[in-house]
Amino acid sequence: MKLRKLRLSKAWSQEQLAEMTGLSVRTIQRIERGQKASFDSLKSLAAVFDVHVNELQEVDCSMDTNTNQKDELAVVEYVRDLKGFYSHLTNYLVVIIILFLINLLTDSSYIWAIWPALGWGIGVLNHAAHVYEWFNWFNERWEKKQIEKRLGRRL
Repeated sequence: MKLRKLRLSKAWSQEQLAEMTGLSVRTIQRIERGQKASFDSLKSLAAVFDVHVNELQEVDCSMDTNTNQKDELAVVEYVRDLKGFYSHLTNYLVVIIILFLINLLTDSSYIWAIWPALGWGIGVLNHAAHVYEWFNWFNERWEKKQIEKRLGRRL
């Protein structure tokens, strides 16, 4: 497996990997571009990925950097969006459960906690629709058409 693929499989940035291994970001970049790594660097990387040093020495790290950088940025952005959604959903569930408990303990004759649950729930659904792209109306193709339209030419 390639070093870059190993790193992306863990959803780590080059900075995060550098921090965990004690190597510089520049060293990580050089190794991912195919330059030979020192044995100490390989030992640090092997420890973080929990693999043998021999497996990393056989790694072919030569890659097309332009397309892979775009792919990496897209993956990192998606993972951050996903993390934000999960955090939002967790906050929603905790707060709404607390509100329902307060509602039931104080006055169970009127369930007022349903209103914040519905209101905030709409926000959570909107967040999920954005992250999981349920409605992908404004995608890259749409953006390209709008740019072409405003520039008056084809890209």
